[in-house]
Amino acid sequence: MSLFFATKNKGKFREAKLVFESLGLKLTMLGIDKIEIQSDSLEEVASYAARELAERLNLKVIVEDAGLFIRSLNGFPGPYSAYAFKTIGLNGILKLMDSVNDRYAYFLSIVAYAEPEKPVKIFQGKVEGSITYEPRGSEGFGFDPIFQPLKADGKTFAEMTGKEKNRFSHRAEAFRKLALWIRENEPLDHKS
Repeated sequence: MSLFFATKNKGKFREAKLVFESLGLKLTMLGIDKIEIQSDSLEEVASYAARELAERLNLKVIVEDAGLFIRSLNGFPGPYSAYAFKTIGLNGILKLMDSVNDRYAYFLSIVAYAEPEKPVKIFQGKVEGSITYEPRGSEGFGFDPIFQPLKADGKTFAEMTGKEKNRFSHRAEAFRKLALWIRENEPLDHKS
């Protein structure tokens, strides 16, 4: 069985592939454009894209959508994280939080798994943390340099190796849940 992760983000793919490989599963990157509906719900965005790709391509497809939710900014950027990163970047977020003491934030990852003519399965991962006062580290991507997980010895995601990040990451948690579900529910012809 071939499993296709529809993403053009190589960082996301590397993280997901590490999780799948650790559980004896093979994951292939499907660098294809997907339909991203406008919604305040990560689940709706990921589900719609996964369903559409599975039906159009007649494949088992995985789509992931994630967001950074900052309490003092009323959950912003949330489902608009990719757009916020492209438009205002790390420094824009830090500027919005310039005189803010409440630095609590969390990352939420929604992984949608779709097969043609079957209901979409949803898996969620969440990691709590805080927004740093300045970017730290050069690993990872996106908001990793300003997000410090609560349980990670004071490091930001960007200060961790991929393997370290996957111990704490929202994305790794959601992909781990999916991989375990696949191992329990799918035929065993998916091993690499």
